Amino acid sequence: MNYKPTDTPTSKCSVCVLGQFCLPVGLNSSEVSKIDSLVKERVHLQKGESLYRHGDPLSSVYSVRFGTLKTEFCLQDGRQQVIGFHIPGEILGLDGIGEGHYQSDAIALEESEVCIIRYEAFEDLARQIPVLQNQFHKIMSRELTQDQRHLLSLGTMRAEERLAAFLLSLSQRLAARGYLNNEFDLRMSRNDIGSYLGIQIETVSRMLSRFAESGLIQIKQRHIKLIDMNGLYELAGIPNPDRQGCSTPEIPIKQA
Repeated sequence: MNYKPTDTPTSKCSVCVLGQFCLPVGLNSSEVSKIDSLVKERVHLQKGESLYRHGDPLSSVYSVRFGTLKTEFCLQDGRQQVIGFHIPGEILGLDGIGEGHYQSDAIALEESEVCIIRYEAFEDLARQIPVLQNQFHKIMSRELTQDQRHLLSLGTMRAEERLAAFLLSLSQRLAARGYLNNEFDLRMSRNDIGSYLGIQIETVSRMLSRFAESGLIQIKQRHIKLIDMNGLYELAGIPNPDRQGCSTPEIPIKQA
């Protein structure tokens, strides 16, 4: 891994375009200066490199600056279970707080860079700036909510519904960061998607082809374009927020 110091004015948290996802609003100049001193270095990862491994002692939490990472857990039979994908502005390493060591492996899916937030230094600063601690709690709450919705999808959705919901969720997260909401590259493999959604890799490939044949998407290798957003929302059983003017939709629970 290649470590980089954050010693230039343009590398400070306060001027980062992703600050809205990490930092609380309403900070005064003194508080901003303290937060800028919190992140002293970043780490640059090549595709396939590990940021941390299951069992490593908790030293830091990490904010993705660019690129994409996955988190996965090794099952007793040796299989790798993907439990999350992380894009710019999202935080990794939160699973290490409870036990003092990381509960998963974090691996770069492409060339990536993450900001290193030393956990002890963060705790000290959070005691000085209560609004920072509140922001951290909000981030943890969002992570928990996302995990709960994913678990609900595994228990209540058919395979094609899960895949449609996954594409829409990724679209929403990218759009919030200023990217196109209907056209992007899938940085994760079909195998990783299948692992995350609890679907066989052959089923993932077959359903993507079916989505394309139905006019819902266009796909070329890893590049995907969402053609019929309304159709995807209907397939996933999720209200379209662009049509209803609501916030990020919740995955409905189907009654048995």
